[in-house]
Amino acid sequence: MHPNRLIQISPSVLSADFSRLGEQIKSIEECGGEVLHLDVMDGHYVPNLTFGPILVKAIRKMTNMVLEAHLMISNPDHYLENFINAGADIVLVHPSTCESVEDTLKKIRSLGAKAGLVVNPDEKLSLVEPYLGLMDQLLIMSVVPGFGGQSFMPEVLNDLPGFRQALDDHGILVEIDGGINKATMGAVLGMGIHRFVAGSAVFNKEATPGENFNVLQTLAVAG
Repeated sequence: MHPNRLIQISPSVLSADFSRLGEQIKSIEECGGEVLHLDVMDGHYVPNLTFGPILVKAIRKMTNMVLEAHLMISNPDHYLENFINAGADIVLVHPSTCESVEDTLKKIRSLGAKAGLVVNPDEKLSLVEPYLGLMDQLLIMSVVPGFGGQSFMPEVLNDLPGFRQALDDHGILVEIDGGINKATMGAVLGMGIHRFVAGSAVFNKEATPGENFNVLQTLAVAG
């Protein structure tokens, strides 16, 4: 674990009640939430269609939390400036969607945001090795992106221990996304992961988003 890195839960607003979005985001922020995860899907790279920069801009007006935009879209370079101008603090892209991964990462940083790469379950973590010096963040998908209702896939972390030192040496924040909840959290704690994306585990009818966030945050910090 990077010595100065805080452990964080990053609620995915895709699971929120959009008719009460401002209220739900405030609930999380008041409970100490620091990051929100924005799942952007284009109906092309992945089957589902979600939202674009307009919603990011609206959310930016609702909160001072860090906004990380996970671009599950084709040709992300065409839209980087739009998302960053809308308020995204971090932009995460899939290497296979970039004409030049190096150029994309450099462009994100030049526009004033942090840059990250996403590794899918059928890809090896070594995919990002050539770009470690240009990355701020690595997002490991523990489900196939774009499909709902999937179970957490622990095998996606098999390569992480051997890659851990290289990531630490470059100060890269490691995040995991997919099927994270109270039941699966134990499988990923102690792996050197800094940030956990959680959707329905935060936004559900069992409790307020803030209360659910607190439960997960407490589990994550306890390790």
